[in-house]
Amino acid sequence: MISAPMGSLLIQGGRILDPASGLDATGDVLVVDDRVAAIETKGAIRVPSDVPPPERIDAEGRLVCPGLLDIHVHLREPGGEHKESLETGTAAAAAGGFTTVCCMPNTRPALDNPTLVEFVQLKADRLAHSRVFVVAAATVGRQGEQLAPIGSMAASGAVGFSDDGDVVASAGMMLKVLQACRAADRPFMQHCQEPTLSAGGVMNAGPLATRLGLRGWPRLAEELVIERDIRLNRGIGCAYHVQHLSSGGSVALVRAARERGEPVTAEVSPHHLLLTEEACVGYDTNAKMNPPLRASDDIRQLKEGVADGTITVLATDHAPHAVHEKAVDFDSAAFGIVGVECALPLYRRALVDDGVIDWLRMIAMMTIEPARLVGLDRQGLGRLAVGGPADITVVDPELEWTVRADRFHSMGRNCPFHGWTVRGRAVETIVRGRRVWSESLDRS
Repeated sequence: MISAPMGSLLIQGGRILDPASGLDATGDVLVVDDRVAAIETKGAIRVPSDVPPPERIDAEGRLVCPGLLDIHVHLREPGGEHKESLETGTAAAAAGGFTTVCCMPNTRPALDNPTLVEFVQLKADRLAHSRVFVVAAATVGRQGEQLAPIGSMAASGAVGFSDDGDVVASAGMMLKVLQACRAADRPFMQHCQEPTLSAGGVMNAGPLATRLGLRGWPRLAEELVIERDIRLNRGIGCAYHVQHLSSGGSVALVRAARERGEPVTAEVSPHHLLLTEEACVGYDTNAKMNPPLRASDDIRQLKEGVADGTITVLATDHAPHAVHEKAVDFDSAAFGIVGVECALPLYRRALVDDGVIDWLRMIAMMTIEPARLVGLDRQGLGRLAVGGPADITVVDPELEWTVRADRFHSMGRNCPFHGWTVRGRAVETIVRGRRVWSESLDRS
């Protein structure tokens, strides 16, 4: 962990982007202790005499934005420390520019009670390189049979609820979950996978799966759950969030709900914007995803959903696995990839370089939009404002580098983007006024 003693930082000459306020201007940012003390876009900041001489960061030609926030990561602790830990996962997050991550509850045991929520938070406060918040399980053991104590977990700090890794398959249980989350003023995040349609599926259903001799997983398995949940939620009004969209048909369902004014949001991950089912040719298990990679037309519709505001959040679904869990045949391999360390340039390639959205909107989808969804904007996260938390990411938008999974800070190596040459990187990650990641120091 790279850190400096509490004091002051002066970030000079960068392009300051704060989507929450619409700020997009060149200037300086002064950090004193753990807060943003000043933002100046009309001249050089004058450091007050009572402030210690600041450490200076030259940000000319770089973007200075609120710390990136990922609401969908798997830190694997407790029970999966052979894959990832709170310490290694947040080190990876910091290296990717993320100052805040929300961890999923598919741990062993599942994060389904206040004691476990508090355990993760306390351990993260001691070891983590970024802020960590818990998305807790909606049902006991993530089994979909008994409602978890949602109210008490919310009181203990859970910022959202999900049985991620599994869908809440029962409509009756889903109704109870939505009601409980609404009462607790927390979003529910659904893993949309109708189990009878997706059972045994390992890649997108279609001619390619047939040719490869692999069991297909249809788009309908995702779309049916979204359609059901939207109907169930109409009389409840819970903040309902669709995780890792993969199907173009799903985009249409979310769009229609939002046009009706319903509280429905959705996220998309880098791999579903850049890779198609063709990545499964050769049986590369790093291309085995949940939900699976789809077709180029799905990517087109996902990008349209980003462009028109249907999809509001970019989230990595960072899912580390031990090497032996991927080094098997395709059918037996674990689902998922690691993503937090290379997400920023991959989003840049898929969305900015393709002209889908600009940098300001992309940063919004990685800061204030996810912060609002899980209520972290109420703590000042997701924005860059005087008096607010000094969680800041400095990005070099033109830095060219090669993704090397073998050099990740994450314990996971399961990345299909290994070897890709990309542009754009977080070069400084600042949490609570401390430099927790510096590309220049790490390189040295």
